[in-house]
Amino acid sequence: MNARPGEHQEAGGQDTSYGDASYEDADQEQSETHRTKDTSVSRKPSGAYRAGSIPTTDPASPPGPPLHRQSPFRIGFLFTVGAVLALLLAWTMVVAQSVLIIILLAFFLALGLSPVVTMIERMGLPRWLAVAVVVLAGLGLLSLAVWAVVPVFTKQITTLINEGPALLSSLRDNPELRSLDDRFQVITKASEFLASRDLATQAFGGVLGAGQVLVSTVVSVITMTVLTLYFLATLPSIKRAIYRLSPASRRERLRYLADEIFERVGAYLSGLFVIVTLAGTGTMIFLLIAGLGEYALALAVVVAIVDFVPLVGPTIGLVIVTTVCFVSSPQQGIAALCYYIIYTQFEAYFIYPRVMSRSVSVPGVVTITAALLGGTLLGVVGGLIAIPTAAIILLLLREVVQPRLDST
Repeated sequence: MNARPGEHQEAGGQDTSYGDASYEDADQEQSETHRTKDTSVSRKPSGAYRAGSIPTTDPASPPGPPLHRQSPFRIGFLFTVGAVLALLLAWTMVVAQSVLIIILLAFFLALGLSPVVTMIERMGLPRWLAVAVVVLAGLGLLSLAVWAVVPVFTKQITTLINEGPALLSSLRDNPELRSLDDRFQVITKASEFLASRDLATQAFGGVLGAGQVLVSTVVSVITMTVLTLYFLATLPSIKRAIYRLSPASRRERLRYLADEIFERVGAYLSGLFVIVTLAGTGTMIFLLIAGLGEYALALAVVVAIVDFVPLVGPTIGLVIVTTVCFVSSPQQGIAALCYYIIYTQFEAYFIYPRVMSRSVSVPGVVTITAALLGGTLLGVVGGLIAIPTAAIILLLLREVVQPRLDST
């Protein structure tokens, strides 16, 4: 029997009609599945790529986030690099210590002479000519000092070596000194030392050692002189370069603070000139009164030169002048010893603090404390830079730290 068309569609056509619908449903489900996968891939959190797995399905996608700032690897690496750089800097400063000291002293001298150059500039001279005038004047003073000191120094050394043993032996005529020498053998050992003629050999290590000391001193003086001239001639340019290191909004403030610092350093050196002038003048007056006029000018120059060194300088001057006076006569030596003991204490605790408090605005207690700490930590150079460093610290505390504390 042949089925009717309608029945064929109901019975035999059931597969055909329903089969078409099932294919459509399958296609729809497959497309939904693909959309679901695409959505799941696109919604994948960004933190999933922190391990470095950048998806390859989308080459144009941006890279993952950078390494975390608190990463142990980052912290350890930066700490190691910082420690190595700090050790390298410390080693460089130790190796180049002598050069750095020369540069620092030359810059300090340039700051101290800068007010004199500026005063000459105001007379209408260019800066290079003003620097030349200051340099020629300084060399003239140095030549006069050498002319006054070297002959007397040579004569006194010769006299000390030739007559020293006899002078020391005459000290044993005093019963008290003889009893002390019997116990400690001080006069005997000193007499043997002077009579052996090994003073230069033991002091400088022989002729070769003395030559090395002389050459090293001459080279250092020439280098410091050249650097001082360079700093003095280019000081305005150096200041402008320092000012440009700050942002434009804070440049005027930095200019004010830097000018104040340079002024304090120059005032410190000016005050130091006053102190050494007083020391040299006092020495000359004392020696003229004591009857040692032939040595007065030379020893006054020596005392003024060594008095530039804080704390230690006055003691060196005391030893030199007292030795010369003892060579002349014991009475003059005792008088010189008493005078210098009184004067060194007067200078250290009265003249020095008062002059520095007026020149660099540093209290007397801070002046003495800074000089002691600087001399203990860094020796002669520390003693020289201690007071201007204290003045700079006090300036920054007053101009920077104190206003911030007042505003909070």
